[in-house]
This record gives sequence, C-alpha cells and structure tokens, in this order.
Amino acid sequence: MAYKVGIERQQTILFPERVEDYIGPENPVRIFDAFVNGLDMFQCGFNRAAPSAEGRPPYDPRDLLKLYIYGYCNAVRSSRRLEKEAKRNLELMWLLNKLTPDFRTIADFRKDNRKALKEVFREFNRLCDTLHLYTKDYIVAP
Repeated sequence: MAYKVGIERQQTILFPERVEDYIGPENPVRIFDAFVNGLDMFQCGFNRAAPSAEGRPPYDPRDLLKLYIYGYCNAVRSSRRLEKEAKRNLELMWLLNKLTPDFRTIADFRKDNRKALKEVFREFNRLCDTLHLYTKDYIVAP
C-alpha cells in the first residue's frame, strides 16, 4: 500500500479570487470586525484617533485593535508573532485588509494605548458574555 500523496508544488491551483471566500459567515473574526467598527476610537481614548494632515499616514487604530483582539482570542500575545501572523494567516488578511504592520508599530500601539485597550477588552468581554459566546463550564484536573 502506498503513502498518501499531495499535489505537486508546481501544479496550478485555482483558489478563490477573493479573501472573503475563505472566511465563512460564522467565523469569529466577523465579530471582531463588527465590534471594532462600531467603536468611537476618539471617545475610547486611543492615540491618533484622528489622522494628521501632514506626514506619512499612520495605521488606523481600528486595524491595530482588531489585530490585538484577534491575538487575545487566539493566545498570540507577542508583537513579533502578531506581525508574522498578519503576513500568513488568512483570517488576519481578511480582518486587516492585507495590512501588515511591523512588530514595533504593534508594540508601540499597545504601549501608547494601554488604558484604552484595557477598557475596550472589558467591553468586548461583556459583549461576548451577553451574547453567550463564553461558557461558564470549566474542567477540574483529576
């Protein structure tokens, strides 16, 4: 009996043309997206909530917040790992519209918005609890 064989690496494959096709309607990243898009970033206290008219345009704090919520829910805490995931993870490509912030930008966002992040995460946890997305069960180790 032979081993299972994958496809040849040079084989042409017709993937769906849109990243949207990879993210199903029940995917949790859609909740992250809707939640963050509904926030008033200025009122939440985020730095650079209103972009400057001069200089290089910064990343929208909404995009960086989506990245952090994704990392929080998927146990990815490191800024370097979040940078790597943004480049290879289809869910993050969809969530961030293929933006790939570097680890320093990600770390600075966390450092500069510590208080606002804490409050937004509290609100996000309340929302998930209200929608019964969390269970109250836990497993006791034998």
